[in-house]
Amino acid sequence: MTELRSHSWHVAHGRSIEVGKKSVIMAIVNVTPDSFSDGGHYEAVDAAVEHALACIADGAAIVDIGGESTKPGADVVSASQEQGRVLPVIEALRSRTDALISVDTYRADTARLAIGAGAHIVNDVFGLQREPDIAGVAAQTGAGLCIMHTGRDRQKLPDVIDDQILFLSRSLDIAAAAGVSRQNIVLDPGFGFAKENAEENLELMARFNALLRFDLPLLVGTSRKRFVGTITGRDAAGRDVGTAATSTILRLQGAALFRVHNVAINRDALAVADAILRTRARLKA
Repeated sequence: MTELRSHSWHVAHGRSIEVGKKSVIMAIVNVTPDSFSDGGHYEAVDAAVEHALACIADGAAIVDIGGESTKPGADVVSASQEQGRVLPVIEALRSRTDALISVDTYRADTARLAIGAGAHIVNDVFGLQREPDIAGVAAQTGAGLCIMHTGRDRQKLPDVIDDQILFLSRSLDIAAAAGVSRQNIVLDPGFGFAKENAEENLELMARFNALLRFDLPLLVGTSRKRFVGTITGRDAAGRDVGTAATSTILRLQGAALFRVHNVAINRDALAVADAILRTRARLKA
């Protein structure tokens, strides 16, 4: 198990959140018709807002609003379509909650507009390497920045950790060149993103604490992923217990933030993991 580490994560609009000492949950709010698990459920603005508020009531500190599905083979949407989906939800949430709002986008223009609408965090599933200008947006606005590893559209190294280090180091170089402070950055190893089989995802879980070398908070998103289904034999809607198991394992290896569909079940599982970490720290003191 890993030592508790505390970081103050700085985000837009003068906000910050402490991560590391206690698990932080980021709730997934897909404003899309085709996301793999809940596509179409929250496509309407009112439905998305009410779902986000319910997730916050269940214990989410952050809600992550996405307007384009990132499942393999999903249709690409235009920037205007994406913005038409996410901006009204962000604007509505801004006036109804103090929870942090994240926008799930790789587009610099969408990120800029979302922060202007009230978002605090930019969550880029291409790790700044699809539209590097998004790093400049984060630097200019002070937004929190989630930099995710992906193996899509490139040749990966054969070793799972070597490839993480290569990709994320490049992303951090882009962020530094744009003037993004490390206090604004969290890293995400991108479970399921061109990790094509359960074995590759499981190896990444087993060796996860190797990523602590970056000395940055680590965000994980295993929720309802295909590899969880391979292990459990469950379809997407039935993978929440398996997801909670992965959250617990990754928390004990140093993950700080957890992007999930079902907030309540992961909140309870992570409360147990947090208690174990606190007890271990007390016994070592």
